[in-house]
Amino acid sequence: MSTLKIKRENGKIFCPLADSWHIETPEEKVRQEYIKILVEDYGYSLDQMAQEIKVNNSQRGQGKARADIVIWKSKQDKIESKAAFIVVECKAENVRIREEDYYQGYNYASWAGASFFVTTNEKETKYFNVDKDYLPKELVEVVAIPTAEEALNDKKVKDILSKTKTFTRDDFTKILRTCHNIIRNNDKLSPEAAFDEISKILFMKIKYEREQRGAKVFTKNEFEEKEKWFEKEIRPSLKGTPKDLPYMQFLFYNTKEEFKDDQLFEENEIIKIRQNSFEQILEKLETYNLSDTQDDVKGIAFEQFLGTTFRGELGQYFTPRTIVDFMTHILDPKENETVCDPTCGSGGFLIKAFEYMREKIEEDVKKAKSELRSVIEGENYDSLSEKEQVVINERIEAMQSTLNKELDTQVEGSRMYNLSQNCIYGTDANPRMARTSKMNMIMHGDGHGGVHHHDGLLNVNGIFEERFDVILTNPPFGARIDKSQKITEADKYTDEALIAKYKEKYGEAYEKALKQVNDNIGKSLLSLYDVGSMSGLTEVLFMERCLRPLKKGGRMGMVLPEGVLNTSNLQKIREYFEGKAKIILICSIPQDVFIAAGATVKPSLVFFKRFTEEEELQYLGAKTRAEKEIRQKYIGQIKALQEKIVEEKSKKLKVKALIAVAEKELRDLEKAIIEEAKPLTKEYFDYEIPIAMVEDAGITSTGAVSAGNQLPTLQDEYKEYRIAKKLWNEANSVVSYIINSQGRLFRTSDGKEVELKW
Repeated sequence: MSTLKIKRENGKIFCPLADSWHIETPEEKVRQEYIKILVEDYGYSLDQMAQEIKVNNSQRGQGKARADIVIWKSKQDKIESKAAFIVVECKAENVRIREEDYYQGYNYASWAGASFFVTTNEKETKYFNVDKDYLPKELVEVVAIPTAEEALNDKKVKDILSKTKTFTRDDFTKILRTCHNIIRNNDKLSPEAAFDEISKILFMKIKYEREQRGAKVFTKNEFEEKEKWFEKEIRPSLKGTPKDLPYMQFLFYNTKEEFKDDQLFEENEIIKIRQNSFEQILEKLETYNLSDTQDDVKGIAFEQFLGTTFRGELGQYFTPRTIVDFMTHILDPKENETVCDPTCGSGGFLIKAFEYMREKIEEDVKKAKSELRSVIEGENYDSLSEKEQVVINERIEAMQSTLNKELDTQVEGSRMYNLSQNCIYGTDANPRMARTSKMNMIMHGDGHGGVHHHDGLLNVNGIFEERFDVILTNPPFGARIDKSQKITEADKYTDEALIAKYKEKYGEAYEKALKQVNDNIGKSLLSLYDVGSMSGLTEVLFMERCLRPLKKGGRMGMVLPEGVLNTSNLQKIREYFEGKAKIILICSIPQDVFIAAGATVKPSLVFFKRFTEEEELQYLGAKTRAEKEIRQKYIGQIKALQEKIVEEKSKKLKVKALIAVAEKELRDLEKAIIEEAKPLTKEYFDYEIPIAMVEDAGITSTGAVSAGNQLPTLQDEYKEYRIAKKLWNEANSVVSYIINSQGRLFRTSDGKEVELKW
């Protein structure tokens, strides 16, 4: 096949289809790179292609649309202005292609009469078939486009059009199960060990695909070609270094380095399956680009695979999605708020919080695109000349591309970058679950460094006191932490580079956070917590653990055994929390909800709000007033005991036993006053505690979805209630986008302006 050299000179790039030099914008760079691919890899000639071709339909907007690249089946078809064969839409490399971009490009292809439509930003390329007479509700992705030779063979074209890449939940779930079985059968590993190996390969695939520019996915062929090159050109230079490894292990070594900060893999961990199994799995996964963070179906499929694999073979159970959705909606996390789950498991709560906030940002940006388009077009657009319309259209496209960057987790300073990097945190004590959570989040579009393998009761990274606006969790139930469980040197954070990184990010607060472990080596884990002297139950300890990292006024939702709320032997525990936080909702749900998830106790969903500084003072005032009033009832007894003690101590012949008895009676009386004052404190610090009883929570005892889910109705009712009652400060500020009189684009929020270069 032919070759095509890309010419660059003085900030310009030569466009052979236009036979002219253009300024090398990011979009133009991608376009010329893809033309090179079309020539060299697919065999299309320049004389059967064109760029910047006007396409239109019969509706308003005629003359507005220009296709980036148009390809005809032959040179003659182009000369005769016949229907196009392929239309390509190009975006800048750093622009995440959004759903509306796909539909816009599809329309261009349809108007041009094309059979195929392609989108590319160099990092990510997708192919779609086009039905000229049908506007689809969902675009149909195909695995490839024809080569120039295949384009002339109708049977070949029809065959390619039929090979749709239906990235359905069931398809991807089946492939993951197949990969699991490959390892079980070929390598004779246990279910949990087999899952661990799949996890490693998925992390490797994601890292590889993120780094690639030409290759879209990590395929078996790609691996084999790179392996030959590595063994011949690279490995000889690695002799005597830790990286002197077979290519498969070399890739995993680099993957471990990539995710080192998250402590997801052991330092000496390796791929434990034979290379044949590894290549088989690559082949099964090769139609899926796991670094494409826009495909929510992929995330749901991974969850489904997790559910069946973990529940059926690994003995792990997850919070049902209906409960996760409900609890997230109740606490309503907003953009720029921080969210944590210190027992994150598979990451269900973190993923939902991420998606919940992402959706709001996406809606915001979509609205801004529409409003700014109207501003740029002005009122007289239709009366302008075609040349003037083209200029305006270019400004609209530039504006839309700029706003797309707001939705890209890889663009530093964007709204999604901030959400991904600074707002979502979790940890799990089980290394397998920590890896799973991380992978699950990547599959859903996040994948930042906020998830760790670490004891959830100990501080790590950004998880420490007074850090979070929202905490959502389903802590472990029914287990006990024994007094003999000590904090050891192994619990210390020793990576100096990471410590320095976190100190820079969090300041003095992080140095203080480290003392939780560093200053308590050798002490009982229970000693870190006030409730540790009252109970060793994990659910009790995690209640305090979750309360401490909350900011004052922060809110949390927990799945708790119902006994925590009504068992008499936990009365002191309840009183402790009543002095720290308000209960803002108790929701009793059927035991059936968690039967399929392995629970044997009836749970409740309990929501708290940590006291604000004002509420702390109110509670302290109520407590002081109550104790003062009760004390007045016993003032005579108190004075009598105090006088008796003074009198006995003043005698020359002191009877220590009498003094000790009187002092004990006084202490007992003080304790009695405090206990008697507690109900009165509640009376003086009175507030409404909403309690809801739900008979159908959307899931049956078998794990099947039920039709009568009452939770969505309850969450809507509660939203009205908490807004009316002003249960917490609605901290989210309005984000807006403006184009000023100089034509500069700004994002404004909290009175601050950030210019977005376009």
